[in-house]
Amino acid sequence: MSATLTLDREHVGLAPRSWKMPIILSILTLAAIIFTATTPADMSSGVALAWSARLGTTRLTLPTLLTIGILTLAQVGVTVWSWAVAISRKKLASWWVIIFGTAFVLVFLLWAVAGKENPLQFTSLLSGALFLSVPLIFGAMAGCVCEHVGVINVSIEGQLLAGAFLAAVVGALTHNAWIGLLAAPVAGALIGCLLALFAVKYWVDHIIVGVVLNVLVTGFTNYLFSTVLAHNKEVFSVAVRLPKWSIPGLSEIPILGPVLFAQNALVYIMYVAVIILQIMLFKSRWGLRMRACGEHPRAADTVGIKVNRTRVLNTILGGAIAGLGGAFFTLANGLAFGKEMSAGRGYIALAAMILGGWKPKGALVAALLFGFADNLQNALGVVGVAVPSQFMLMAPYLVTVFAVAGLVGKVRAPAQEGTAYKG
Repeated sequence: MSATLTLDREHVGLAPRSWKMPIILSILTLAAIIFTATTPADMSSGVALAWSARLGTTRLTLPTLLTIGILTLAQVGVTVWSWAVAISRKKLASWWVIIFGTAFVLVFLLWAVAGKENPLQFTSLLSGALFLSVPLIFGAMAGCVCEHVGVINVSIEGQLLAGAFLAAVVGALTHNAWIGLLAAPVAGALIGCLLALFAVKYWVDHIIVGVVLNVLVTGFTNYLFSTVLAHNKEVFSVAVRLPKWSIPGLSEIPILGPVLFAQNALVYIMYVAVIILQIMLFKSRWGLRMRACGEHPRAADTVGIKVNRTRVLNTILGGAIAGLGGAFFTLANGLAFGKEMSAGRGYIALAAMILGGWKPKGALVAALLFGFADNLQNALGVVGVAVPSQFMLMAPYLVTVFAVAGLVGKVRAPAQEGTAYKG
């Protein structure tokens, strides 16, 4: 009888129930209820909003208990709806998740700054989150380019670090940040060449090659830092910085203007790169060919596409994109090179790519989420919130783990990812 019911459900197209999302939302809603219950009725939360350079900054004083109580009720409503959707075997719309996530973040922030003298600099929090997400976005785009042709790029960490190193060295030697920026993708492309050589030509396991390349770049840059750079500080410790531009008109847009259009030059390059790559991947002949190499290389070969050549060229291109993102750690911040300054961002970029469904626009949103978690420590520290620094340092990695774990079975990688083509 049970087998018959199962067959009938499959026949009529009923999807199996998934309780993962309702359970996650329920846990977060419970946390929000605890925040609300532990908030004194007479406390208020200060929030500073920078409207624009012309309009200045406004401080809002919100009654904490009332505000987070309303937001918590909204979370309860979404949670109840998620259970109803799961029972009916449907999928919860993504915009419900966005509403829930926004409400939860606001509850936490208002609860954390309740009763503090200094207001939460909300615009600075968003602006810093965007800035910190730049290397993650470039790294995630590099992963998209490589994995859509069937090459797993675990070496994003090494490509970011190599780009940071060469950008700093060339920038210091030439005293020109723009020349250093041109050198960054060259370093990433070189690592991409090594990845393509072993993964495509010699059919070595892609994940093993990626990990080895990360270790190789880390060791090599550490050696050069401890010898060449450390012994010639007057030459290589010269820090150059890319300019920060405020775009006339756009930077005057209330709230969003200072966040999006008063940024470092590398951020604007990132905007253009995401748009171009999203269009090229899914709206161009080049994108169709490369995706064919990752989905069905035998069929691609049949219609005349040189699969392995396409894989090699796009792996090198992906490395160059990641290398460009590496310039964030040095040129965008105006810093000289330091040991292991990529600090695991390449692995988070890989997670952002997966969370974004192997699409540049999705990876952009995921990277912004991780950048927000990374910048939270700075924002709360300014207000004076006594959150353990160790926990805040863990925040972006915890977000990475939970986000990717929640997507298991919901996103699909290119079918022939990591598979050698021997045609």
